[in-house]
This record gives sequence, structure tokens and C-alpha cells, in this order.
Amino acid sequence: MVVVREPVLQPVAIKSLRPTQITVGMREVKEKRKHWREHSADKKKDFLARHMIPVILGPKERHYVIDHHHLSLALHEEGVKDVLVEVVADLRGLERDQFWTVLDHHAWVHPYDAGGLRRGYDRIPKSVMQLKDDPFRSLAGELRRVGGFAKDTTPFAEFLWADFLRRRIRRKHVAGNFEHALKKAHKLSKKKEADYLPGWCGPVD
Repeated sequence: MVVVREPVLQPVAIKSLRPTQITVGMREVKEKRKHWREHSADKKKDFLARHMIPVILGPKERHYVIDHHHLSLALHEEGVKDVLVEVVADLRGLERDQFWTVLDHHAWVHPYDAGGLRRGYDRIPKSVMQLKDDPFRSLAGELRRVGGFAKDTTPFAEFLWADFLRRRIRRKHVAGNFEHALKKAHKLSKKKEADYLPGWCGPVD
């Protein structure tokens, strides 16, 4: 494996990017779209230059996104055609099955569906436009923003929190009253039972 960590200054079409996960939190995507629209044209150019998409070069010269799935989808829905990418590793020489095994070993893939169940790699969408909504991923993202847990370098940390919340809050509760579900999630985040999760901030009185 060749680890390169080099920016690719030639723009890459968002439509050609391959996800390494099945779901995103669509509520979070909407927030990123809103934030994007608040930028002026010049600030949008600066934003794209500062937010390169980390990718793995895989079989057939494809770019596999390993972070910023929400941003990639938000930019596409806002009409952005191309982004700059940062190549983290070059795995073009691997066979398809080897490729996914290596990604899994490095925690560069998260093949879990909106119900929190692990699926085969063939269930991962072929484009960011096909990513499915997991409302608990949105809940976990918002929970971090309100201080429920700290930002952490653990891969897919928000998905681990999403799975924790999924087991304790009903899906219809999240869909029907997000703010109330967020309050409940915040209380749950401070319990000792959450201490195994990345970014756990500890119990409070």
C-alpha cells in the first residue's frame, strides 16, 4: 500500500466519487447546504480550496471518499460539479475483494445500513447521490454540536453514537419531535453506560 496524502489540484467530479458508507444524516446535509448558501462567491472558492475531500485511489482509478460524505452530497445538491481531493492511499493495484478488506482493516469503510446492521460491501452505493438517510446519524451529529460529546479522531465516531442512541430512542420519536429527542439524547450521553464511546464527556449532576 502506498500512503501518499497528496492533494489533487485537478478537480474531480462529485458524481464520480464513490462512498465508503451506506448512510448519512440528511438533516446534517441540509445544514451544510444552508451554510454554503450563506457564503459569497469568493468565500465559496476559498471554502472549496480549504475543504479537500480525502479519498482512497481504488480499482479502475476510482476515488473512494473516506470522510466528508455529508459535505460532498450537500455541495452536489447545491449545484457544485467538482471538488478538490486529497489522496490518502493508492490501492489501485488491488483486486476488488482485497481492496475492501484493506479498507475495513484501516476503518476506512462503514458498511452499516439505516437500521445499524452490517451489510455486504455490495450494498454500499455507487455514488454520493445514492446515500440513504439515517436519522440517528443526524441526531448524533447535532448531539456533538450541543456538547453531548467531544469531537474525536476515532473513525466513524458519530455512527457509534448513532448506534448507541438507536438502541434507546424510538425512530418515530426522532422523526416526530427532533428537539425533544435531542434533549433525551443529551441526558443519555452523560450516563455511565456511554463511557465506551469516543468523545464521552463524563457524567454531570
